Amino acid sequence: MVSRVALYLQDAHSIREGIAIAAYAEQQGFDAVWQAESRLVREATVPMAAYLASTSRILVGSGVVNNWTRNTALLASTFSTLDDLAPGRVLLGIGAWWDPLASKVGIHRNKPLQAMRETVEAVRALFSCEPVTYNGEFVHLNGAQLDYVHSERRTKHIPIYIGATGMKMMELAGEIADGVLLNYLVSPSYNEMAMEHLAIGGKRVGRDLEELDRPQLIVCSLDEDRQRAIDAARLLVTQYLGQQPHIMAASGVPKALIEEIGEKLSWPATHEQIEKASRLVPDEVVQSITASGNVEDCRAKVDEYIEKGCTCPILYPLGSNVQAMIDAFSPNAA
Repeated sequence: MVSRVALYLQDAHSIREGIAIAAYAEQQGFDAVWQAESRLVREATVPMAAYLASTSRILVGSGVVNNWTRNTALLASTFSTLDDLAPGRVLLGIGAWWDPLASKVGIHRNKPLQAMRETVEAVRALFSCEPVTYNGEFVHLNGAQLDYVHSERRTKHIPIYIGATGMKMMELAGEIADGVLLNYLVSPSYNEMAMEHLAIGGKRVGRDLEELDRPQLIVCSLDEDRQRAIDAARLLVTQYLGQQPHIMAASGVPKALIEEIGEKLSWPATHEQIEKASRLVPDEVVQSITASGNVEDCRAKVDEYIEKGCTCPILYPLGSNVQAMIDAFSPNAA
């Protein structure tokens, strides 16, 4: 049984359902719950606040907000506010977003590595609650600070995780972040390369890989009927292979299959379009990049990711019985 395990919520459940799921995960000994903000469907910080207000111990993170659509001062202020609600339980996960979504809303992601570096440095400085002047290419602050007047002025100890998929961003995470949020829909073997590049970044500042937290999103489709579990995961696999180029490149899925899916699917897409394209995806592809099957199947696959460097699996539950998945991975289980 894993010693640390976390939960990932996206938009498959209502926020009220998510509150109940987060509370149950806390009861069952889960370490954290991470809320997605990946498509134009659900903003992360509102449900994060709901989870924090409805629990007492579990950590709550953004998995992930992007560094393009929120000014760094607003980003720091927002997560400082969450920390006021639940001190010491907030995790800030930041990612570089993806196209075509970003370009469709007028964001041009030039120099994503430089933009991410400036965001992390500036937000961390603002968490000190001291005046910050920062003159970067993307971030400009002139004596800005978290302006607490009616409440306690204190340094906010909010760990910053970079959601990295590409190897250059992985190196940056190893260099400047408190942790890296490893992506889902990649094979366990992808982690070997990720660990190498995280270590490269860490060496730049004299930090060992083991000093960096490395939680990882893992799609978990659990059903005692193995085929039903695989079929449930197939739709999600198809959607992401067709819509998100950074995941396509890292997945390890044959290029010819990705191109064939891409011809039929882009963003946005209807359920019917995704379902039709999913017929192209064979079982072995689904099984290679997800934990799908019965309890033993899912545990074995999660163990593979841990063996390859993941420090805390963040399980994205598919299927209607989320409690069953939480129970299967509960650190409280005998």
